[in-house]
Amino acid sequence: MAERKLMAGHAVRRVRRQAGLTQAAMAEVLEISPSYLNLVERNQRPVSAGLLVRLAERFDFDPRLLRAAEPGGGADAIRRRLADPLFADLEIDRNEVAEWLAAAPGGAEAFARAFDRGGAGTERAVEDSPGGAVRGAIERWRNHFADLDAGAEALADELRLGSDDLYGAIAERLRVKHHLAIRVLPVDVMPDLLRRVDLHARQLQLSELLDRASRTFAAASQLAQIEARAEIDALTKGAEIADRGAERLFRRHLVSYWAAALMMPYDRFLRACEATGYDVELLQRRFGAGFEQVAHRLTTLQRVGARGLPFFMVRVDRAGQASKRYAGGSGSALAAAEGRCPLWRLHHAFDRPGELAVQLVELPGPGSVSAAGGERWLTMARTVVPQGRQVGAVAAEFAVGLGVEAGQAAGLAAARGIDLAGDATPIGLGCAACLRPDCPQRSLPPRGRALLINERERRVSALTFAGD
Repeated sequence: MAERKLMAGHAVRRVRRQAGLTQAAMAEVLEISPSYLNLVERNQRPVSAGLLVRLAERFDFDPRLLRAAEPGGGADAIRRRLADPLFADLEIDRNEVAEWLAAAPGGAEAFARAFDRGGAGTERAVEDSPGGAVRGAIERWRNHFADLDAGAEALADELRLGSDDLYGAIAERLRVKHHLAIRVLPVDVMPDLLRRVDLHARQLQLSELLDRASRTFAAASQLAQIEARAEIDALTKGAEIADRGAERLFRRHLVSYWAAALMMPYDRFLRACEATGYDVELLQRRFGAGFEQVAHRLTTLQRVGARGLPFFMVRVDRAGQASKRYAGGSGSALAAAEGRCPLWRLHHAFDRPGELAVQLVELPGPGSVSAAGGERWLTMARTVVPQGRQVGAVAAEFAVGLGVEAGQAAGLAAARGIDLAGDATPIGLGCAACLRPDCPQRSLPPRGRALLINERERRVSALTFAGD
């Protein structure tokens, strides 16, 4: 895939101001012309590789922060906020958002913070929750942590030299290098636990309820806490999460990320994705992983120079509550939105447990109430059952949804037989954020739109709203 240009004028300007330099003075230090630096700061020129190197050398600047510190999370995140019905009549397009970020990055960041904190009811509660803070930290990195990937991949290659059995290789490394044995215990010994570290006995104890993929993941997670500790500590500290519970959730995410990267090393996994058409079920078998593990890994393929397709992922329960949402590099509002549309087959997956439900969907364009003209996504959904269920216990079940822009989905195994330019199911981001008229499934009028009642007529939708 062609690399997207790195437009990061806001970050370059911040470095200059922190150094107390004029554009002319900084241009001299960087060995470029003042006019070129001016264009870079206004996002009219990309930041070149050479300029990145000089910034790092002469201003002690970490180039990875250029992406991580984008105002408001970047153009895609700003556009998702502007998709709120409150702004529907403004019809702000991509170019205007880009110009805004270039001309007034501080103003864009201020808007994003005010919007995020100004939400009502459930939405504000979610954003202020530990999960909301963690999600923000993850999305600032687009769920791609290069240092974790590189370390896990190097170790995976080392372990592979000694054995094709990854679980056995991890167990041996834990035993020999870290004096930690793995012991699988009966469920009556660990009735409420799936994994436990007994430092006194020097054991990683796993429940017999875990399947092979989950045992490998648990062992890899323990190895991550030991061998990737420095990198995880640095990322956690850099996230600057104030809430202690949220900080621990973020650390857990990073541990799981490293474990998945060990099971599905970046280069090998990306090559397998491209060779199989991102066939999730085939990837499961090839890497000895679960459906949800593979789905999450697909959202992390954002390595510079070797990007995969930009997938998003969500995980919901039967009530529609989301417990995982990763936009990855997709910028998809379907992952970011608090609400979801019942017409999306993500919810229908519960009717056919274990089967993959594929659907072409279309979102309305900004300010649009038509059934066409917006973003189109090819989505896949399947149920997953958490490990550890005992006979007679409550049966937990989730639906995991994956999606990629229809324009990039032609080579997908899941797209075979589907006309990606044909009819798509029109959906929204939940009734409160959807402006589609005459939807028979509508349960609420859009936020900011008055409900209209006409006693002389009845439309397809029982709820008619102003501006309809």
